[in-house]
Amino acid sequence: MQVPAVLMRGGTSRGLFFHESDLPADPELRDRFILAAYGSPDPYRRQVDGVGGATSATSKVAIIADGSHLGVDVTYEFGQVSIDRPLVDRTGTCGNMSAAVGIFAVDEGLVPATDPVTQVKFLNINTGKAVTAHVPTRDGRFDPAGDFAMPGVPGTGSSIRLDYLHPGGAVTGSLLPTGQTVDKVEVPGIGTVEMSVVDAANPLLFVRWEALGLTGRELPDEIDSDPELLARLELVRASAGVHIGTATSAGDATKRTPSVPKLALVGPPCDYPLPDGRVQSPAGQTLRASMMSMGRLHRSYALSGAICTAVAAAIPGTLVSQVARAGSPDDEIRIAHPSGVLPMTAQVERNGEGWAVPVVSGYRTGRRLMAGEVLVPDERVASPA
Repeated sequence: MQVPAVLMRGGTSRGLFFHESDLPADPELRDRFILAAYGSPDPYRRQVDGVGGATSATSKVAIIADGSHLGVDVTYEFGQVSIDRPLVDRTGTCGNMSAAVGIFAVDEGLVPATDPVTQVKFLNINTGKAVTAHVPTRDGRFDPAGDFAMPGVPGTGSSIRLDYLHPGGAVTGSLLPTGQTVDKVEVPGIGTVEMSVVDAANPLLFVRWEALGLTGRELPDEIDSDPELLARLELVRASAGVHIGTATSAGDATKRTPSVPKLALVGPPCDYPLPDGRVQSPAGQTLRASMMSMGRLHRSYALSGAICTAVAAAIPGTLVSQVARAGSPDDEIRIAHPSGVLPMTAQVERNGEGWAVPVVSGYRTGRRLMAGEVLVPDERVASPA
């Protein structure tokens, strides 16, 4: 079986983009094809028999379709392709991959270009939330050249502004799924863990570094090489999933919803080492944060997580707002992550007894990497006996 596909980079993520019409219509058949294309499941976690990159950031898929019947240009369905299990998790979304949706829509002729910037409005099928991408274009196609640098991505590119419209309650239906800014959750074998759960673009649970015996100065490899610590982090994440109702048990959360909710470790600004040996200064930071992604520490910071973090920082009482330094003059929330600092802006307003989030904006780069056909042996797609 062979299907046309484009390999795209969006922000710090990478994955295949498909036209929905080119994939099998049957959902189970479609997932078997995607898993085989990526080389999953692979017990050795290498995805050597497919195009997956053996990390959560490089094992993602996007399915694009016409969205005119829904009042948008295109629709975007995201899938997190598990590396070692037969699972394509569609519970949440991916902000980084969404940076490539507008590029794909323009270059595939789904949206006519209006140089020098083309607006592409798309609906994320996973969450039901709309995004407007401001895509730099030249001569009717995406223009990748620019001087915008992103921590976690080598070189520079053109800046793509992404406006996430009304991202609150994307998965759970509520910006504060428990109705509280801080919850105390009993985690088996660990005890009571104080956390804030916020759902904007994706649900995140925020826990202070020190609550899990960490300082915020640990390098990603230090965390990823500690199986006992990884197990504790997953147990906290899974217990939060039970607490907010996205899973029925901790085991169920680990097995069925490994990407929702995500866990973010937060603390006040501090100096900490970067992977290249430099030290990130606390100057210019709003807070220090790192995210777990599919059981490993994210090497930078997921954009959907940054959206949620920026919103949480603006809601008084959350653990994020408690550790955040007072806002900068330009109202940016500057998230210090393992590869550098990510600026975000969030419009958060009081709405009766709760909060409303009209828009959150961020900037990303992206580009088209390769176009062709994905080949999968027919027996890999056939129904299991």
